[in-house]
Amino acid sequence: MIYDLFDIRGKKAMVTGGTRGLGRGMAEALLEAGCETAIIGSSDAVFATAGDFNARGWKCHAIKADLRDRGETRSSFEQCLRALGGDLDILITAAGIQRRHSAEDFPLEEWDEVLSINLGAVFIHCQLAGRLMLKKGHGKIINVSSMVMHFGGQTVPAYTASKAAVGQLTRELSNDWFGRGVNVNAIAPGYMDTEMCAALVADKVRGRQILDRIPAGRWGTPEDLKGTVIFLASRASDYLGGAIIPVDGGYLVK
Repeated sequence: MIYDLFDIRGKKAMVTGGTRGLGRGMAEALLEAGCETAIIGSSDAVFATAGDFNARGWKCHAIKADLRDRGETRSSFEQCLRALGGDLDILITAAGIQRRHSAEDFPLEEWDEVLSINLGAVFIHCQLAGRLMLKKGHGKIINVSSMVMHFGGQTVPAYTASKAAVGQLTRELSNDWFGRGVNVNAIAPGYMDTEMCAALVADKVRGRQILDRIPAGRWGTPEDLKGTVIFLASRASDYLGGAIIPVDGGYLVK
């Protein structure tokens, strides 16, 4: 049956940044589909989020970690793995931050902060997951890039650089691992009505300009990513590697 291609019941998954916004929505998609899932968050909110998920009858584990710190990043992976019984089938690297300043004024300490979370932690988690998945001969890694990798953005040089790098990292990891059973792909979300884009949504001029270019006629939501997540996490995407899938309401082709 065609539905079997999308069946991920019983799989073990890990989602970074699973506390809020798009990361929470992607974790929710996996849980709804029957995956036991460990989520990583930077604050105690991760425990409340996991509690909400578990109250709905799902199996979710909460790990608190500061992904700016390489030691905590590695430790968070190990903690997730222990919580999941020592196995991992799916990794989603959704943790990310954004800082806004014109490029000429962008503080270097904020540049380092953004790159450490948006790129450094992504590579560490991918590397650790890849080692495990390669031993098994199968696994799914889903990175989160952004459509700013295509057009640059404005006042977000660190974010743009990090998300473009995640796209290229996804392609490189796919080249290394696809032939050995590990699929590495990425989602590039468009303009989403989440906390990260709250300032843009509230900006009556810029917000209107953005909305006018989205053929779907609305801002995206975490719900809009769920189908793509299940596709990339399941056997349905077994022949897909190094892809960066825009989920943007048609913005890029307008």
